[in-house]
Amino acid sequence: MSGSTQITRRDFLETTGAAGAGLVIGFHLPAGRRFGAGSAAPFAPNAWLRIGADESVLVVVDRSEMGQGVTTSLPMLLAEELDADWSKIRIEFAPADKAYINPMFGMQGTGGSTSVRAAYTPLRKAGAAARELLLTAAAATWGVDKATCRAENGAVVHTPSKRRLTYGKLVAKAATVSPASVPADVPLKKPEEWKILGTRVKRLDTPPKVDGSAQFGIDVKTPGMLVAVIARSPVFGGKVGTFDATKAKAVPGVRQVVQVSTGIAVVADGYWAAKKGRDALDVTWDEGANAQVSSASISQVFAQRAQQPGAQARHDGDPESALAAAATKVDAAYELPFLAHATMEPMNCTAHVRADGVDIWAPTQFQTGAQGLGAKIGGVTPDKVRVHTTYLGGGFGRRFELDFMQEALETSKAVKAPVKVVWSREDDIQNAQYRPACYHQMRAGLDAAGQPAAWTQRIVAPSIMARVFPDTVKNGLDGEAVEGAMEMPYTTPNVHVDYVLTDTGIPVGFWRSVNNSFNAFVVESFIDELAHAAKKDPYEYRRDLLGKAPRHLGVLNLAANKAGWGTPLPEGRSRGIAVWKSFDSYVAEVAEISITDGDVRVHRVVCAVDCGPVVNPSIVEAQMQSAIVYGLTAALWGEIGIDKGRVQQSNFHNYRMLRLAEMPVVEVHIVPSTDAQGGAGEPGTPPIAPAVCNAIFAATGKRIRKLPIGKIA
Repeated sequence: MSGSTQITRRDFLETTGAAGAGLVIGFHLPAGRRFGAGSAAPFAPNAWLRIGADESVLVVVDRSEMGQGVTTSLPMLLAEELDADWSKIRIEFAPADKAYINPMFGMQGTGGSTSVRAAYTPLRKAGAAARELLLTAAAATWGVDKATCRAENGAVVHTPSKRRLTYGKLVAKAATVSPASVPADVPLKKPEEWKILGTRVKRLDTPPKVDGSAQFGIDVKTPGMLVAVIARSPVFGGKVGTFDATKAKAVPGVRQVVQVSTGIAVVADGYWAAKKGRDALDVTWDEGANAQVSSASISQVFAQRAQQPGAQARHDGDPESALAAAATKVDAAYELPFLAHATMEPMNCTAHVRADGVDIWAPTQFQTGAQGLGAKIGGVTPDKVRVHTTYLGGGFGRRFELDFMQEALETSKAVKAPVKVVWSREDDIQNAQYRPACYHQMRAGLDAAGQPAAWTQRIVAPSIMARVFPDTVKNGLDGEAVEGAMEMPYTTPNVHVDYVLTDTGIPVGFWRSVNNSFNAFVVESFIDELAHAAKKDPYEYRRDLLGKAPRHLGVLNLAANKAGWGTPLPEGRSRGIAVWKSFDSYVAEVAEISITDGDVRVHRVVCAVDCGPVVNPSIVEAQMQSAIVYGLTAALWGEIGIDKGRVQQSNFHNYRMLRLAEMPVVEVHIVPSTDAQGGAGEPGTPPIAPAVCNAIFAATGKRIRKLPIGKIA
């Protein structure tokens, strides 16, 4: 991600969080066929909206759709204020352009559960401003006072005479209305006036996905396109030593074999020929410094580094003195493995590098990065790089990376033709950027009443930000690596959290819920340990310590109530609970489990979520369910093991996924809220692992301090 803006997600919020309110009128309109002029040109009052004379309402979606529902939720924001006829809404993905910069990122990209939060005000204001232009056009057409007109379901109605003009009939007139005639800050609807927002609108991306018309990256075809498969070093950081392409070129269909920065590209007429050509390739590797790295050696380094002080993230009171004076002391070490993303659609990208410009067709989460990389490799200015975003068959942070696009760009440039690079499942699991492995040293002291008098957490882990945005790591502290842990909400007078940045040679990247995925497991497991040491019910113990965290407490109480906490369970079952804040949303989960012959079965998960004002309850529910499945899979089986610098897993037979028959019943309860809005894509993942492991303790008395859970001995 070299050459990208050097700024963290937290800095994006602090420095540009208020910018969203200003992105309303005076948009830059990107060039391209979709925005071409002519007699049938649509009414295009801003960067996100095109209304056609045929009554179609095209919403340009400037976030990547990877299953999370933005192609429905974002149009809902605009359509509500526009008073559009929802049946007329159409969608199109935005090109790479500064008009579509995510105001919470400072770049055009999708991640951090920011899509709806970042668009909530700008898209509503865009819809409201367009509605005012249409009202002005209708009033001018009829020669009446604009105040006597109202917008209603895709039309303007003159209230006294009940005359009606649809938006399609007003586009030509509306295009002549000066934006200056519209108030700079058009009032937005109150929630009680909503007709679309807050309702269970059906997803717009479902029909094309069902009928096969939705284009994913893997579906892209362009004239003259070749397909490439890359041979990469089996060891991270390794390089090509020597290679002989003779046997590869002898495979029917193979056109060229070229070296790229990550290895050797075998280019052919189709995927199978390219794969067979790679299989036949003679190549030796300079394995480099990581050739002897293993999971065991990494674990040993982590444990050693945990004995050293780290960069301070939080320090309240005098934890050391409080620990020394505590009536009861609790110490524990937790360890978590690397995790792969394992997106359903394997990684792929199609690129065409020409002297006059570059085209990139990609299932990407990072359009700004794609455009910048295309310009650098193509030797052109960014405005000469067109990024065609397709549907993404899962993202989870993996498609924020640029490696798969870089390979396509380099190969296309080398062979002077459009090239689609396709990764196999094995390629992706063994050559990715992983959720960091980590080690946590926890200490706490309880007073005579069992209340925590001191709490310390030392986090030993690689840094994602050190790789992606290195300038954001200051004095050894990666603020992202301690997210959630630093804001631990339980009332404790003496708290210390520090971080020991420890590079392992294994590349790490953003994974759904990022560092919250491990910090939640540790904090919520450890607070359970304290409850047990205090001889208190784990739910009641949490509840009593969340007096200064009302939104945490709200979801905790709701989840416990809906799960029937404290009521009898069927024989052989137990419950565990956890609560976590991430991406400005609050989620509590209660897991109900049983154990048979050492195998853990999760039967039921009750989830309570407070994410502020809700655009579409069905999408929030689906996101919680999806996040729970993702986190549950990782908790039960997820592990990327390293031996001699090589990833030991390769496909779903040894990188296990939750199967249909293993899916628990998931109940989602949404807290009605007018508080600050949070995200929905990731916050459901962090609480599930500790909830399950706390349930295992309730059943067996055995603490799970190292993931994955695997078999219970």
